[in-house]
Amino acid sequence: MVSTIVLSFSLTAAHATDLIDTAATAGTFKTFLVTVKAAGMTDSLKKDGPFTVFAPSDEAFAKLPSGTLELLMKDKAKLTKLLSHHIVPGKILVSEVKPGPIKTMQGDAVTLTSDNGKITINGVNVTESDLLADNGVIQVIDSVMLPR
Repeated sequence: MVSTIVLSFSLTAAHATDLIDTAATAGTFKTFLVTVKAAGMTDSLKKDGPFTVFAPSDEAFAKLPSGTLELLMKDKAKLTKLLSHHIVPGKILVSEVKPGPIKTMQGDAVTLTSDNGKITINGVNVTESDLLADNGVIQVIDSVMLPR
């Protein structure tokens, strides 16, 4: 008796992961994703790029003074300015950080530092690095940076 084994292979295209999908998969950016949606920036972070997003974690948003986030959520212009202050054009991996000022999408300069592998942006710590997406990279930060 001869038995035949049929092997079936399914070839599917790799699913593209944009910055929004990457943040959602990480699970620690619920507040960031809500603010991005409220500011109307979701499409830009899904389609445009490349960007480096210095994304505050949920814990970072929790450190804001009481009522701050609620006020920002009611003012789309201020919310957009705040979020744009956390986004830099181009894809900057931690290994590629050049200390010094860099311009954000919001238009202000922020200062990157690198000290023995510890990266900061305007004095805020990068706590997790290089969450790669097809249209950029997310660097997790431990505080929300308020623009001037």
